[in-house]
Amino acid sequence: MRERTLGGGLVVSALGLGCMGMSTGYGPNPGSRAEMTAVLRAAVDRGVSFFDTAQVYGPFHNEELLGEALEPVRDRVVVATKFGFELSSGESRGLDSRPETIRRSVDESLRRLRSERIDLLYQHRVDPETPIEEVAGTVGELVAAGKVGHFGLSEAGVTTIRRAHAVHPVAALQSEYSLWWREPEAEILPVLEELGIGFVPFSPLGRGFLTGSINAGTSFTDDDIRAGIPRFAADARAANQALVDLLGRQAAERGATRAQVALAWLLARRPWIVPIPGTRRLDRLDENLAAIELELDSHDLAELDEAAARIPVRGARYPETMERMIDR
Repeated sequence: MRERTLGGGLVVSALGLGCMGMSTGYGPNPGSRAEMTAVLRAAVDRGVSFFDTAQVYGPFHNEELLGEALEPVRDRVVVATKFGFELSSGESRGLDSRPETIRRSVDESLRRLRSERIDLLYQHRVDPETPIEEVAGTVGELVAAGKVGHFGLSEAGVTTIRRAHAVHPVAALQSEYSLWWREPEAEILPVLEELGIGFVPFSPLGRGFLTGSINAGTSFTDDDIRAGIPRFAADARAANQALVDLLGRQAAERGATRAQVALAWLLARRPWIVPIPGTRRLDRLDENLAAIELELDSHDLAELDEAAARIPVRGARYPETMERMIDR
């Protein structure tokens, strides 16, 4: 397994594993806890060392799953989790990054993860009611106490990144990035490069859309987050199919799959980018990991970039309520 280095010298596998879908978010879970544990441990056996979870996934169920599954191999993996929501009632009641909430939630996450330290702790969403300096300072205290290894941000804008980094080094930013969502290229990537911060793209396969497994006729259950995302409305999917077709042509030329081309494109953007595609299936895990060996040269990248730039993407990536949580 090839490795990459995020900020602060945090070394992880070139591809991580996003674990949210093992517990929530994408409709009825077809696998049992034992089956998800088997996939997680198989990922470790294949060299994956970077696993992503969050308190709000469930809430709490996903952290508990990872805690149980990875406990026997904890010394071989880097586990990232997130704080930032008010979850005292067992369900999300909005953003909350007050220092006392961070401290309490970290202790609770450590218990669920069966660990003495959280390797990478992200603020899940920027809390406009709590100055980012207080957040960074609190996490810095937890780092000094040995409870946290590295500090991360999720969906933060450039001003917030700079302010946080000035108080305590930010090791990684996690935000959406793929051929389907390229906004980070304009401002985010240059700032990360300047400050030496790694980038962890979530939804690198467009929540499954870029794999070609979803089309205009696909239906989503009410408990599938894609059912409420404008970009996944039937008319938007029909319009956005052109990007999937482009990936299909590129994949056919290389004897690869659409997912592999999409992930290889991301890996080629910067050496400090570590995508975290999620899956609940071992065959998909193996497919994704094979992307690490798919080399795209400068000609390949230019051809793909130029072709993708001519395809307009239809639909917002979040419903309005979630869009309001994004820091600009």
